[in-house]
Amino acid sequence: MNGLWALIAAFAAFAITALLGKWMIPFLHKLKYGQTIKEIGPSWHKNKQGTPTMGGIMFIIGIFIAILICVPVYYNLSLEPGIQITNYQFILVKIFAGLGMAVFYGIIGFLDDYIKVVKKRNLGLTAPQKLILQFLAAAAYLATVYSFGGSTTTIIPFVGVIDLGLWYYPIAAVLIVGLVNAVNLTDGIDGLDASVTFFAAVFFMMIAGMRGIPGVGISSAALAGACLGFLVWNFNPAKVFMGDTGSLFLGGMVCALAFAMDLPVLLIPLGLIYWIEMASVVLQVVYFKITHGKRLFKMSPIHHHFEMCGWSEVKICMVFSAITVIGGVVSVVLSLGI
Repeated sequence: MNGLWALIAAFAAFAITALLGKWMIPFLHKLKYGQTIKEIGPSWHKNKQGTPTMGGIMFIIGIFIAILICVPVYYNLSLEPGIQITNYQFILVKIFAGLGMAVFYGIIGFLDDYIKVVKKRNLGLTAPQKLILQFLAAAAYLATVYSFGGSTTTIIPFVGVIDLGLWYYPIAAVLIVGLVNAVNLTDGIDGLDASVTFFAAVFFMMIAGMRGIPGVGISSAALAGACLGFLVWNFNPAKVFMGDTGSLFLGGMVCALAFAMDLPVLLIPLGLIYWIEMASVVLQVVYFKITHGKRLFKMSPIHHHFEMCGWSEVKICMVFSAITVIGGVVSVVLSLGI
C-alpha cells in the first residue's frame, strides 16, 4: 500500500503542476511578471529577458495538495487496531510542520520576486530582511516539532543516536537556512534546480522506505513528481522560471524530509550540488577580496562558470544530476549503517 500511495502522490503532484502551467504561464505573461536578466550574467541569457517568473507557485500547489490528501489517507487506511497512534501522529506533525516551513520559505521567495518584478527593485528583499525571515521560518518549524514531543537527538550513520542538547536548535536552524539558500543559488539555468531536486527526492523516497517511514516516502514522491511536472515547462528552453518563490520552497522541502527522518546529516551527500554552488560563491567573494579583483571562477555560482567554459545548459543539468545520484547512492549506503 505504501508504494501505491507514493505513486498516487507522485502522479497527482506531476499532473497538477504540469496542468497548471497551461493556465499560469499565460497568466504570468499577462501580468508582465517577467524575469529581469542582470547585466553581469552571461550575455546569451539576454534572450531570456521577460520569461515569466514565480512559476514555483505551480509545484507548491501540486505538492501541497498531493501531501495534504495522500499522507493522511494512507495512515488512516493502514492504521491497524491496537497499534499506538502516537507515533503516527508525531510523524504527521513532522511532515506537515515541514510542509508549512517550506510554504513559509515560498512566501519569503514570493515577496522577493514581487519586489523585483513588480516594484522594479532588482535585488528584491535586502539580505538582512531575508535572513531574519528565513531564521524565523526555521525557528517556527523547530518550535512546532518540539512542542509535540520532538527531541534534541539526531542519527549519525555507523555512530548511532547523538543528543546535542540545546545546541541542536542553533545548529539545526543554521543548517536549514544554509541549505535553503544553497538551493536558491542553484537556480540559475533552465531545469537545473528542478532536475537536481528530483533526484534528491527519489533517494529520500528510497531511504524513507528503508527506514519504514511511509509518510516521508509519500511526501518525497510528491516532491519528485512535482519537479518532473515543472520540468515540462522549465527544461531548456524554459517557458517559465521558478523564481525565489520556487527555489526557497524546494530548499524548505528538502530540509523537511531529512529532519522528518531524524537524518539531517544526509543533507550533506544528498545536497552535494547545493553545497558546491554555495561554496563557489563564497570562494569567489573571498578570493576576489584577497587578490584585490582577481576571480577564482569565470563566474559564480559555479554553473555559470561551466557555461562560460562552453558547456550547454542541458549538459550542466545532466552532469550535476549525475553528481546528485552519486550523493544519493552514498546516502543509501550510509542509511544501511543505522
